[in-house]
Amino acid sequence: MGTTKTPITPPITSEQLFAMPGGSKMERWLIRGELRERRMTKRNPNHAGATAAVTILLGSWLQGRPKPRGRVYNGDVYFRLRTDPETNVGVDVAYADAELVAATPKKAKFLDGHPVLAVEVLSPHDKNQEIAEKVEEYLACGVKLVWVIDPFPETVTVYRPDRQPELFNVGDTLTAEPHLPGLAISVADIFE
Repeated sequence: MGTTKTPITPPITSEQLFAMPGGSKMERWLIRGELRERRMTKRNPNHAGATAAVTILLGSWLQGRPKPRGRVYNGDVYFRLRTDPETNVGVDVAYADAELVAATPKKAKFLDGHPVLAVEVLSPHDKNQEIAEKVEEYLACGVKLVWVIDPFPETVTVYRPDRQPELFNVGDTLTAEPHLPGLAISVADIFE
């Protein structure tokens, strides 16, 4: 059940992406104007549990921050990361700063900008090439931190621009200075 690249000339836009039929049966995203799609798969308990835990842990941190606050999103929320050509991806969990949240209309289909933190939780059907492509695009578009969570060995790989990836396991604590000041999440708490 691999991802298909659909070469379309000229590149398609986010509006065209969301106008495509069969949206509930397909996962779709754009990388530099090229459509990527695969059949929608059911998330397993490990994926859902890690996504929920990260959302709760980030939300707890966020409640302690002064207003105006950013916002934590989950459930494959779409972000348009670039506009020429467009990149529009669904992110498992994301933290967007207060400025991007304030600029997003209530009925928007996607956030028009990049999150500060993008979290991808791996599922058995994820392909290394797909994840690597997303991480590369996140960093190229201004995302400050990317966490790739793998529920099976219970690890988190942290990516930052211009740095080597770092691997954290259940004995470690994730921090996000200076982008998410004061955040400290035990990796073990993600997998409890």
